[in-house]
Amino acid sequence: MSHGKEPFISGQAVAQTNPNPGMPESVPMGQEQPSVAENIEKLGQTSPITDESNVYCLTIVGQIEGHLVLPPQNKTTKYEHIIPQLVAAEQSERIEGVLIILNTVGGDVEAGLAIAEMIASLSKPTVTLVLGGGHSIGVPIAVASNYSFIAESATMTIHPIRLNGLVIGVPQSFEYLEKMQERVTRFITAHSRISEETLKQLMLTTGELARDIGTTVVGRDAVDYGLIDEIGGLGQAMRKMYELIARDRETRPRGVLQ
Repeated sequence: MSHGKEPFISGQAVAQTNPNPGMPESVPMGQEQPSVAENIEKLGQTSPITDESNVYCLTIVGQIEGHLVLPPQNKTTKYEHIIPQLVAAEQSERIEGVLIILNTVGGDVEAGLAIAEMIASLSKPTVTLVLGGGHSIGVPIAVASNYSFIAESATMTIHPIRLNGLVIGVPQSFEYLEKMQERVTRFITAHSRISEETLKQLMLTTGELARDIGTTVVGRDAVDYGLIDEIGGLGQAMRKMYELIARDRETRPRGVLQ
């Protein structure tokens, strides 16, 4: 019988009951928290929503995946992952702002618009930062926030909506396509300073994109056209975020029911 020491069996300590019921026990084997690598692989995030910071960073990279699963070699952002994260950020008492970082080639139109509408409808301050590219349906997402930044070298491709797969050549198909295009156009013009006339002119430009119509605008041009608010990087985006949070605290203190 040992005194003051844990008994050992085959080199392993015998499991003991928690001597202090008020203190938390260690996590049992098989129930460990997901590792950073697992979270990055599954969600594209270092960790899900936590209370460690009052700003939540949401990344939208690769191709925006819609109702159809893309091939495994494609880098994708799944809308069924993004939407719950935005809901969690809205519900969290400690999260006071959301920073959205984009480097996307575009993707599914309805999925992209759904993400953009979610960002635009958040009651908390939002800032978007376009790094690398914010192409196609990434444009509405980039302009959906309260304030937007674009890196000097980043680009945004503006072009009309295109359909993949079988298309029935009837007037109704073209009317549906026109209505989809109108949805995108209305959203962009409502959440940025660009005029509808200028946006449509950029969409229908010929000779700039190979085998397509449209325009690629680089950082400074995106600001000059009124698509994006300011040239900047992460530092500027975070400063603007804290500025918006401070302004929001003055007008609506946290923890007060309204």
